[in-house]
Amino acid sequence: MIIVMKKNATEQEINNVQQVLKDHGLGVHLSKGTDTTIIGIIGDKSKLCDTCIESMDGVQSCVPIMHSYKLASRDMCPEGRKVNVKGFEIGGEEFTMMGGPCAVESEDQIMEAAYAVKEAGAQFLRGGAYKPRTSPYSFQGLEDEGFKLLRKAADATGLRVVSEVISENQLDIAAKYCDMFQIGARNMQNFRLLKAVGKSGVPVLLKRGIASSIEEWLDAAEYVMSEGNYNIVLCERGIRTFETATRNTLDISAVAVVKERSSLPIIVDPSHAAGKRAYIESLSLASVAAGADGLIIEVHPNPKVAVSDSAQQLTPSSYIDLAKKVRAIHSTMMSFNSDLQK
Repeated sequence: MIIVMKKNATEQEINNVQQVLKDHGLGVHLSKGTDTTIIGIIGDKSKLCDTCIESMDGVQSCVPIMHSYKLASRDMCPEGRKVNVKGFEIGGEEFTMMGGPCAVESEDQIMEAAYAVKEAGAQFLRGGAYKPRTSPYSFQGLEDEGFKLLRKAADATGLRVVSEVISENQLDIAAKYCDMFQIGARNMQNFRLLKAVGKSGVPVLLKRGIASSIEEWLDAAEYVMSEGNYNIVLCERGIRTFETATRNTLDISAVAVVKERSSLPIIVDPSHAAGKRAYIESLSLASVAAGADGLIIEVHPNPKVAVSDSAQQLTPSSYIDLAKKVRAIHSTMMSFNSDLQK
């Protein structure tokens, strides 16, 4: 349930409502928007018993949240959340670009990729240090050495590091080198990992499971948020369908649905959706037009020799060209939306 305060509610009235909730053993989430202040109730609202919150000074109404994902819902934060990662806001006015190889292979490889990503105007360097693969015989990543190389390349170029974590016991070492943890599609419902990442406080990029509904995806985000970490960015990366022309089917409608139902920013991964570099540009531009807050794209200095996912990685020059088109579409969309609001 959320408590909607009146527009003229005083700080004392807001504090009084919060104190009553705390006195009844309930958690409180305060969201102050431009026009409205909302107090979210965290916990079992039956603890309020006969307490009539709506009769308290400054309260406009009490509204039940029907979704199982309370903290991640749009109701809890109508104006939407922005996630700050080392000084950059995901979900803000500037479009988010993340780029880098599928897997960290060597220092020379990740350095070359980082400089290309930086030249394209991206803010994040992505790369897999730990690679959960379908086959146990496939390249599994450089592990902790991969984290160190990512950090070195990011520091040399002024980028931020986003990389996948696959178990709770690696979070401490990963936090030394990563600015943002990625939870991959295979681990979207690894609830122990979600809780541990929630407790870490490190910003999270949560990918959608390969066959997960949007509600299941948002419930996964709720696990992280329930531990006090609200710094979550959702990532649509395609879902498994009957279609075989692409690696996965990009659910472009998920961008619109998430924007309606959730307060969390959402970016798109066209590389894993397409599985083929020829389709990445079209899917990227469509994602921008659909309202995505950013893109995460695989970029390799020489995709032909990549040890994993070579078919879906862009060359540096292709990525730089795509970034220009992405910025043009985003600028056009921003201007169009601004004109509509006038």
